[in-house]
Amino acid sequence: MTGPLDGRVVLVTGSGAGIGRALCLACADAGAHVVATGPGDNGQETAALVAARGGSAIFVRTDVVVAAQVEHAVATALDSFGRLDAVVHNATSRLSSRLEAIDDIDDDTWADHLAVSLRGAYHCARSARPHLPAGGRFLLMTSPAALEGSVALPAYSAVKGALRGMAKCLAVEWGPLGITVNCLSPLAQTSALDNAYRENPALEPRLRRVVPLGRVGHPEDDIAPAVVYLLSDGARYITGQTIVVDGGRFTGL
Repeated sequence: MTGPLDGRVVLVTGSGAGIGRALCLACADAGAHVVATGPGDNGQETAALVAARGGSAIFVRTDVVVAAQVEHAVATALDSFGRLDAVVHNATSRLSSRLEAIDDIDDDTWADHLAVSLRGAYHCARSARPHLPAGGRFLLMTSPAALEGSVALPAYSAVKGALRGMAKCLAVEWGPLGITVNCLSPLAQTSALDNAYRENPALEPRLRRVVPLGRVGHPEDDIAPAVVYLLSDGARYITGQTIVVDGGRFTGL
């Protein structure tokens, strides 16, 4: 039996932990060769976990803020596997879990959010597009904070909202090439959410009440399968969209 991504090559940014690691594991389980990227050593751990489950993965140390490093990651994917079929830009600022009102954010924090999320997406798009075939996929990870805003995460909300605009523009530009571009907005148990729980203990029970399915999603079990679908042939007619995977939290979208 073959998986829905059998033989494809998928590059994932921010693959060291959380949702990024879950995406690498799920894509490999679906048959893809995975290029796990990130600025730290934990991306190597992700590649090792993929291999331990019988999958195919390599790690390329990559800071998405630096264009040359993203270009190197794409070149390594091509050298290692002979092709590149999909890019998932999951990386976010390491400051993403810091809860701050707009008056408390300093210029360096704002700049870091812009650099990792937006400049990183720009570098990924510019580096990957010449190599993505018809049927290629480009996926940007957005957030519920981009859909309804967050008084505690204004910088994160802003850049994640901007990614939605970028996805729409690229979907129109790349559509004639047969490349789809989408966003995925997950509600998942992450380190950022864990931090929010510590800052506001009332948040966890409130989330459970407002999510119709009664829980926050698991990165690998609940979020990653939707990503695998968007990278597969079954999603070939979906582009320019934000797919919300949140247990029904935003039923009004």
